[in-house]
Amino acid sequence: MSKLLLNLPDAFPFRTEIDVRITDVNYGQHVGHDSMLSILHEARMRFLQTFGASETDVGGCGLIMTDTAIQFNAEVTYPSRLVCEVAFADPSRSAFDLYYCVTRAEDGVRVAAAKTGMLCFDYTRRRPARMPSAFRAHFPVPADGTASGSDHA
Repeated sequence: MSKLLLNLPDAFPFRTEIDVRITDVNYGQHVGHDSMLSILHEARMRFLQTFGASETDVGGCGLIMTDTAIQFNAEVTYPSRLVCEVAFADPSRSAFDLYYCVTRAEDGVRVAAAKTGMLCFDYTRRRPARMPSAFRAHFPVPADGTASGSDHA
């Protein structure tokens, strides 16, 4: 079985701290995979809020998650505070990726790396939508036109 490897971007323009709740801990006495996905969701919402956006409105359309990948690097227990960094990458006509780097605030150890594929979506018509130019303007594309992050199997 091959291990998931994520190449994270060099820079993360957004940073937030999220406390681990007791309900995030599973029978193994550490943060479960489902809770880590919820923590990423909270970080994504905070990231979008810095642009006056939300998952239901990024300037005329909403967002829908198309895929997710989480690579766990270290155990997280309760109580802990996590530093979640978020970066935008790989924009297309109607989609983009968000990359996440999650570390323990107490010691700086990276506990997870993640990526979520996001699609601009018209919830009224129930179909993909073009990314609004006002939203896209928040995210510069590298001068060479290359993506800033990618997956490797």
